[in-house]
Parts: sequence; structure tokens; C-alpha cells
Amino acid sequence: MDVDGWIDAYLDHLRVERALSKNTLEAYARDLIQMITFVREEHPDVEIAAIGLGDLSALLSDNVRRGFGARSSARQLSAIRGFFKFLVREKAIPKDPSSLIDRPKLARRLPKVLSFEEIERLLAIPDLRTKRGLRDSAMIHLMYASGLRVSELCGLKLSEIDTKAGVVSPLGKGGKRRIVPVGDVALTRITAYLDDVRSLVSTNDPHLFLSPRGTKLTRQGFWKSLKMYARVAGIMTPISPHKLRHSFATHLLRGGADLRAVQAMLGHADLGTTEIYTRVAQDHIRSAHKKAHPRA
Repeated sequence: MDVDGWIDAYLDHLRVERALSKNTLEAYARDLIQMITFVREEHPDVEIAAIGLGDLSALLSDNVRRGFGARSSARQLSAIRGFFKFLVREKAIPKDPSSLIDRPKLARRLPKVLSFEEIERLLAIPDLRTKRGLRDSAMIHLMYASGLRVSELCGLKLSEIDTKAGVVSPLGKGGKRRIVPVGDVALTRITAYLDDVRSLVSTNDPHLFLSPRGTKLTRQGFWKSLKMYARVAGIMTPISPHKLRHSFATHLLRGGADLRAVQAMLGHADLGTTEIYTRVAQDHIRSAHKKAHPRA
């Protein structure tokens, strides 16, 4: 099998065996295609077993020369390592040439969050007298109340929300489903949307949140609406759907929520991914101490 065939086989493995999302698969494909394109500039007819440590090191050095950030290089190296480990398991190569390459050091960036006051202003903006306002209010309330990813929010189906139990069951990364509680205020907005908007739409589309055409609302469509509401609310910092998710987690921890519970609600496989929010929450506590303590 040639190099391109092995890349296709690896992507098939990721899709079938690991159930990775379409976006993740596309990112892996881009990184691997860039790798083989770079190697072929020096060795046009290279075979998979001939790619060595020198080729991969030269690729990463070229990334730096072209202005790649450490995060982008680390992501590509992760894709490359996974690919070569797969080749070793399939006995296509005797050893992994990427195993001796150090991962680029990444600065741990703290997530940016909205304040409680900014969240309150944002939630108050959608016009509940209009169908769009009812829908958008329900979406923003649900995202902040349950910490959903924007793909989970837009992909949520009618069958995946239980208004009586007060929970949603989104399908997350890797096809993993989780149960997340929804607060009473968000449930009130969702119920209003269901009764006054969604129930009146004649469509076979199973999704909860629909565009005016009766089709699933896109992530881009929601993001555009969110930025408009933030501007009207006077929120000057850049906003994104993921910032609502960051705010959900940080505000829960500031309120005393258990870290494991927040991990489960966010759908994080690794507790370390969730722990970064404790840093943001602690910054808030330190700031309050500095302002209020006479000897701070």
C-alpha cells in the first residue's frame, strides 16, 4: 500500500474505531497531507517505511520558519504520532520515527469568561415578543445553564431534552452522550419557545432549534446572533459560544461546585482539562481578597 493509502486507512480507523467527529478527522487529514507533501518535495517517490526522524524534524523546523505557533505544531505532531503508532500496529513499519520528537511546550492559557453582570445583560437582550427572540433566548439560556458546546446546542434534537426531568442529553465528542441538568429559568425559556414557536413549525426536521426555513440552525448562524446581542448589551470583549461554556464552568466553581461534577457536565474525558477553570475561579477569589482584606 502506498503512503496515501495508509493515510486513508488511518482516517478510516479513526472514523470507525474511535468515532471521531468530522471536524477532527478533517484536521487530522490536513496535518498528515501537509506532512507527506513536505516530505515529497525532497523525495517525490518516498515510501512509508522510508520516512524518518530527520524528515519529521525538518517539517517542524519549517513550521517555525513559516510562522506556525507552538499550539498548531503540537496538534500536527499529535496527528503524526497517532499515524505512525497505527503503522507500527499494522506492521507496515518496524518502529515509530516520531517517538523521539519532543512535544512543543505550550503556555497554559486561561479561558476568558464573562462576569455575572455581563451574563445578566446578555440574557436580557433577545426580544421575547418575536419568534426569533424566543428561540435565541432559549438557546443562550440553555448554553449558559448547561455548558453545551455550540455543536451540541445546534445538534440537539427534540428527543434529547426532557422538560419534566429538567435535563438534556447532548451527543458530545467521540459520539459520547451525557446527561446535563437545566436550570428552571432556562427551562422556562425553552418551554416558551417550544409552545409558541417550535410546535407551530410544519417540518420533519428532528432538531430542537430551527432556522426560519424550518431547518437545523447552523453554528455560524447562532454565533452571528450571539455577537449581535453582545454588542447591543454593551459587552466590549470579544464573545463566542465557547466563552459561554467557559463562563458556565467558572461560575459553577466560584459557587462551590465539585470539580468532578463540572467535569461530567462538560463532558471532559480528562479531569486536567477541567482543572484549568479552578485557576480562573481562584483568580476571582484572590482579587476579592486583595480588595477587601486590610493587610492584602
